Amino acid sequence: MEKELVQWGNQWKKILAEFEKQIQAKPKQLFVLGCSTSEIAGKRIGTAGTMDIAKLIFDELRNFSNKTSIDLAFQCCEHLNRALVVERSVQERLRLEEVSVVPVQKAGGSMATYAYQNMNEPVVVEFIKADYGIDIGDTFIGMHLNHVAVPLRVSEKNIGHAHVTIAKTRPKLIGGERAVYTATEGNQSCT
Repeated sequence: MEKELVQWGNQWKKILAEFEKQIQAKPKQLFVLGCSTSEIAGKRIGTAGTMDIAKLIFDELRNFSNKTSIDLAFQCCEHLNRALVVERSVQERLRLEEVSVVPVQKAGGSMATYAYQNMNEPVVVEFIKADYGIDIGDTFIGMHLNHVAVPLRVSEKNIGHAHVTIAKTRPKLIGGERAVYTATEGNQSCT
């Protein structure tokens, strides 16, 4: 599996590099990762998770977070209702409600378990609204993204055997045909 880990690590690095070029990262923005390590290894989601693959994904994502100052959230599996592991500082800043559970491989998934074991002060919360997200292995992170998600394209479509989907979000456009969406479009009065 060592050869595969190197290959998957290179794919993941490339995805993160291309992702970073397509966003305008700001400190304290929130990023959610859903990841099936089973799917990366070519197995059905939830059946063969490994901490080795979780470590590979986590380490690179932590480097990305340190570089961009984006905060991370790791989605648990369906057995924990897709709750999320975040740092306590994020939970407190965003006033997220903490829940009482500790992810383990068979109830939470390898990725969330590894994150929980390796973050500074991890807590689990039920809901977030993230600015960005990457879904590895079709884990369905959409419920944790801000309301208007915009898909991003990268040259790598997979990590190992797992399908990769990437999104950023934007504010909703509201107001109809008379609405102005940038300050440079000028002032208009409503009559």
